Amino acid sequence: MDDEVREPDEVLEVGAFYQLLTAQLESAFGRRHPHWVRGEIAKVYEKGHVYVDLVDAGSTSSDTKRPVLNAHCWATQWAPLKKKLAADGVTLSAGLIVNFYGYVDVYAPQGKIGFTITQIDVQGLLGDVARRRAELIARLTAEGLLEANKQIAVSPVPLRVGLVASPGTEGYSDFTGQLLHSGYGFQIILVKSAVQGDAAPAQIVAAIETLDQYGVDIICVVRGGGSKGDLACFDDERVARAIAESSTPVFTGIGHTGDESIADLVAHTRAITPTKLGEEIAAIVEGWHARHVRVPAQRVLDATAEILDEATEYAAERRRTMIFAVRDRLRAEQRHLASTRSGLWVHSRHLLTSSAQMLASHRALLSAYDPKRRLAQGWSIVTNREGQVVKSLDDVAAGDTVSVLVSDGSFESTVNEKTGV
Repeated sequence: MDDEVREPDEVLEVGAFYQLLTAQLESAFGRRHPHWVRGEIAKVYEKGHVYVDLVDAGSTSSDTKRPVLNAHCWATQWAPLKKKLAADGVTLSAGLIVNFYGYVDVYAPQGKIGFTITQIDVQGLLGDVARRRAELIARLTAEGLLEANKQIAVSPVPLRVGLVASPGTEGYSDFTGQLLHSGYGFQIILVKSAVQGDAAPAQIVAAIETLDQYGVDIICVVRGGGSKGDLACFDDERVARAIAESSTPVFTGIGHTGDESIADLVAHTRAITPTKLGEEIAAIVEGWHARHVRVPAQRVLDATAEILDEATEYAAERRRTMIFAVRDRLRAEQRHLASTRSGLWVHSRHLLTSSAQMLASHRALLSAYDPKRRLAQGWSIVTNREGQVVKSLDDVAAGDTVSVLVSDGSFESTVNEKTGV
């Protein structure tokens, strides 16, 4: 019967089934049989390794049946590829159409078929990036946004400067250094923002909008040099529109000489570097200062030149007087020190002589009471067994042996009898 289930020739365990499946896939699409795969990046995640969800180009997320390829590039292979992409100004991001070269792998514990990336078609990516950039410029031009911010008048003395930058970076230091050392009282209102990476565009937009509400004279967006990939956030459409729609003139100083981002194209004024931007803003204030302050001030300077010359001469005369006074005082102090030193010398010699005489007198007095002199005169010293000097009859008893010290030696004696006085 057709409905009967036939006994299988062989029943495979799940692991054995995956081994069979893996062998079949590797024989056609494995490491030894790599293929090029083209698709649109739907999602990308990097943490040492990079993981990419690749879908058919032009498909939408609402298409529940669109195929998805889980591709990945291991860290050892990804590091040089990422470096090359960054050098060419390319960052893998959602929406890019890419060509990946690699091979199929099977991860049985999760039942997944993946694709290991070994090469990336950089030229194809560059073409896609250039196309997307050209399309964005065309849209902005059609909407009149490339010229919108340029129509806003700049304050003749833009001293209140809003700054969008990352503190501590070279671009930040180069720009602020020009203003802070210009000699003018610039007030810099900083709104911190990342200036590279995926989070940078949203932060730059928020910073521009915040400063636009703050009431500054100009807004400056600065970032030092870097690879094209590092500067990619300034080609973001959100940043371009934020600059174009700002009611405050936006100045840019991004990258090195030769770098030109879409943010530069939309901005009111573009400088080739952060340093140059600082110089140009300082030059605007310098020009106004020259016309409205320096010339009138020169008249005041000319009128006061004679007074300053007199004051300088007076100060020089006082200086000479002080030098002479100090020199004379030093000489007087030196003479006083010499006199004091001489007096101390005489006094110390007198003290030494007096002390020597006193020592001689004490030595003679002590000599007079020397026990040896008494012994020489016929005296003797009697001590008991403990070595204590016998001073009275109570210090000895009959039969005790005592030691008698005389001038030329000592001898022992036995007490036979005690007789009191």
